[in-house]
Amino acid sequence: MTATILDGRAVAARVKEEVASAVAEMPSTPGLATVLVGDDPASHSYVRGKRNDAAEVGIRSVHHELDSSISQDELHTLIDRLNADDEVDGILVQLPLPGDLDGEAAVERIDPRKDVDGLHPFNLGRLVLDKPGLRPCTPSGVMRILDHYGISVTGKRAVVIGRSFLVGRPLALMLSARGADATVTIAHSRTTDLAGLARSADILVAAVGVPQMVTADFVAPGATVIDVGINRVDGRLVGDVAYEEVAEVAGAITPVPGGVGPMTRAMLLVNTLAAARS
Repeated sequence: MTATILDGRAVAARVKEEVASAVAEMPSTPGLATVLVGDDPASHSYVRGKRNDAAEVGIRSVHHELDSSISQDELHTLIDRLNADDEVDGILVQLPLPGDLDGEAAVERIDPRKDVDGLHPFNLGRLVLDKPGLRPCTPSGVMRILDHYGISVTGKRAVVIGRSFLVGRPLALMLSARGADATVTIAHSRTTDLAGLARSADILVAAVGVPQMVTADFVAPGATVIDVGINRVDGRLVGDVAYEEVAEVAGAITPVPGGVGPMTRAMLLVNTLAAARS
């Protein structure tokens, strides 16, 4: 069996088209503020990509680049100013922050209505309550991929390996929410017989940050495998899934790169549009 490739780049392109069409019909241009602290090359690359995406769909972005020596209070002062700026609909503070700066405190300082990463406790709380709100981008991207390819989760057994508040826990909530209706198990490094549990899944999500941890013996024949991991090994990007061997067992699989990653950025645009409309 050779798995169907779930092409995140193609789905992201469709999402961008939808956002661009909606932005073109708005009376004013949505504004996205990006905040980058320090000189980490990867963070610079991520933010540059997000700003390019915004420009591509007609969203105006304003960039704030800060020295790593900035204090927590100075960072919060900037966030307060952006919160009060009516021309800023969304605020993105690129994480992780360098040094002793507290990323969680910075996120909590953002007005929840402008929290386009969907990580503010207010928005995570609304997710827990199954109420509308801005959702974390990566889990939203996973849900959009499944929807795009017509992979129903209703009544299915889903196993999410990884319990972070960035991906694992919010994705489990989205999969089990009313209207999605999957039966979800969250697994982690201390789960007994992890491979056996994973094999019970119709939909298996790997979000642990361990290169190629999920091998063929984790996967039931025909299962859908979503690889959220992005790891650099010997100069190349690999996921948390051993792609070549798992693709021979799974029914569908996301590649790395080109799977979930592009969708994370695309859903940031969706959130920015939603924030501008609210």
